[in-house]
Amino acid sequence: MEALVMGGSLRGAPLWAGRRVLVTGHTGFKGSWLSLWLHALGAEVTGLALPPPTDPSLFAAARLDELIDSVEGDVRDRDTVSAVVERCRPEIVFHLAAQPLVRLSYVEPVETYDTNVMGTVHVLDAVRRTPGVAGVICVTSDKCYENREWDWPYRESDPMGGYDPYSSSKGCAELVVSAWRRSFFHKDGPGLASVRAGNVIGGGDWAEDRLVPDLVRAFERGEAPVIRSPASVRPWQHVLEALGGYMMIAQRLLDGERRFADAWNFGPVDEDARPVRWIVDRMRAGWQDGVPSEVLDGGPRPHEAGLLRLDSSRARSMLGWRPSLRLDEAIAWIVDWHKRVGAGEDPRAVSLEQIAHYTALASEAGVFAAAG
Repeated sequence: MEALVMGGSLRGAPLWAGRRVLVTGHTGFKGSWLSLWLHALGAEVTGLALPPPTDPSLFAAARLDELIDSVEGDVRDRDTVSAVVERCRPEIVFHLAAQPLVRLSYVEPVETYDTNVMGTVHVLDAVRRTPGVAGVICVTSDKCYENREWDWPYRESDPMGGYDPYSSSKGCAELVVSAWRRSFFHKDGPGLASVRAGNVIGGGDWAEDRLVPDLVRAFERGEAPVIRSPASVRPWQHVLEALGGYMMIAQRLLDGERRFADAWNFGPVDEDARPVRWIVDRMRAGWQDGVPSEVLDGGPRPHEAGLLRLDSSRARSMLGWRPSLRLDEAIAWIVDWHKRVGAGEDPRAVSLEQIAHYTALASEAGVFAAAG
């Protein structure tokens, strides 16, 4: 556990020990990694979410219900959200609860908007009525931008938009955050930030219709993976890169630095915005089990963006954040996680080891030290 103190990075245990933190969506992939990391730093974590969206799930595999106060509830239920916020009196809120899949949003558009937009409204309104909250981090998406499929990356000041219901709902959530910040939190109340990461990948993700989990499932079965858009380019990054950035923003808000109550991009270096086929090739090479070549999905497909990049220069210059893992390293970590867990190792222990390793790399590079 000492390695997780991070030698001053994120100001480690002294900052987070005993802090009351609410994580919505804690049973999901990103929420599970975040909750495990915060608990390792000594935070008192309360989670609010529906049951894990997949079986298996990182939440269940890492036995997170043994470590945190896990509350089953739906952010679409205003009364439930209010009751949880009032009970746990958080100092920091990480709002991750969402319907996170583009293709599912075509099937369930109403539920997608209800969760991603009104769920955000419910969380922010509950915070508005609860004293003592220092900061709120609302997690949206790189897809919140009006994507014109141009070559240069999107900046935080670019217009919100979204072609599909998921992307549009995330743009709407950003507008909600902006309105709440200016209407209710511009002078008093918590600092309110929104964070937009790239295509987050990592061990323990079993979501449907997501490239890396689809590859892992196929490789474990020795089957040819089915891919949809081999030429589509995405800003891929390891989950710990994004979460480290979110926690650095939370630190600043805990310190009362309101200039960090704003929108932030956390994306990879430009060279790690890679096409789908590149990911498939690297994952297959890392698996090294003679898995067959991929098969192109020839069925009908709803629209998905072909090119998307993020400009994270603001986070680099103001926050001192920058990626600590290159994409080939992130893929190696994913393969290592799933192979070790598949061989019988404890998922919680493997995850904590990767958190400690990532923390050491970032600290050596001076990333987290910049927050100290």
